[in-house]
Amino acid sequence: MLRLTLDMDDVLADTHEKLINIVLNDFNTTLTLKQLQSSALRDLLHPKQLTKIHRIINEPGFFADIPVKDDAIETVYELSKYYEIFVATACMEFPNSFRDKFDWLKKHFNFIPWTNIVFCGYKSIINSDYLIDDHVRNLAAFKGEGILFTAPHNLRETSFKRVSSWKEVSELFLHRS
Repeated sequence: MLRLTLDMDDVLADTHEKLINIVLNDFNTTLTLKQLQSSALRDLLHPKQLTKIHRIINEPGFFADIPVKDDAIETVYELSKYYEIFVATACMEFPNSFRDKFDWLKKHFNFIPWTNIVFCGYKSIINSDYLIDDHVRNLAAFKGEGILFTAPHNLRETSFKRVSSWKEVSELFLHRS
């Protein structure tokens, strides 16, 4: 059985959307929703605002209630019938995220065994046939086939096959001829 590894933030979980809501509701900003959805926050926010965002991300509970990406649960469940599914999330930068992320995965993706959840830093250690991730740095170091999941911070990237939704993931992996 082929192995398919999935990133969590901005692939399974709509982390950027939660951050947008924080910026729009809690920051003094003139940025619009459209601007925040079309660029990386690091390119839009003042350094002091970025520091505040990093503090918020590192607070216990931040990752506990992030919305699931549309169609992710159903698609991953279908994929699990044909692929060995792993989740690899680079959470070493935010050590308070471990419990939240584990509980979030158990809540939304309880069909993925705990043995197939990998908390890591650098994803070059992942031994899998495919990796779906939103960061090119993870895909570049990956030895299998990397697939870029569209996010505001990677819109200009052209070096990897791209998917923009879980429906596209389904088409790519479940509806092959």
